[in-house]
Amino acid sequence: MLKKGNKLYSILFGKCPRCHQESMYQEKNPYKLKSTLALNENCSSCGLKYHIEPSFFYGSMYVSYAVGIAFTVPPFIISHFLLQASLLTTFFIITGTLIICMPIIARLSRNIWINFFVNYDKSKAIK
Repeated sequence: MLKKGNKLYSILFGKCPRCHQESMYQEKNPYKLKSTLALNENCSSCGLKYHIEPSFFYGSMYVSYAVGIAFTVPPFIISHFLLQASLLTTFFIITGTLIICMPIIARLSRNIWINFFVNYDKSKAIK
């Protein structure tokens, strides 16, 4: 299911959307906050320029809203309905979840956004 050539592979692992060979990010660990969103200029394998145009990744802010919602629904259901926590406690749990997951949400949003515009090209992939 998660093999090269599948958009989900590129999105989840932050690989180049065209060749799926190298990471788009300079730092593998998203929790190194100074370099969480630092991208390589180009893919060293296929040459794809990651900054397609100035301010290209502004669109990922819209995606991050949906990704953030997806990350907060399970804590809400668990805390409010299963654990019967108060709304205030549930609010703090959701807020904590968003703060802790912020680097992952930001990267996933960028990965999803660039994969909207760049398709996998089997001819660019190294076997």
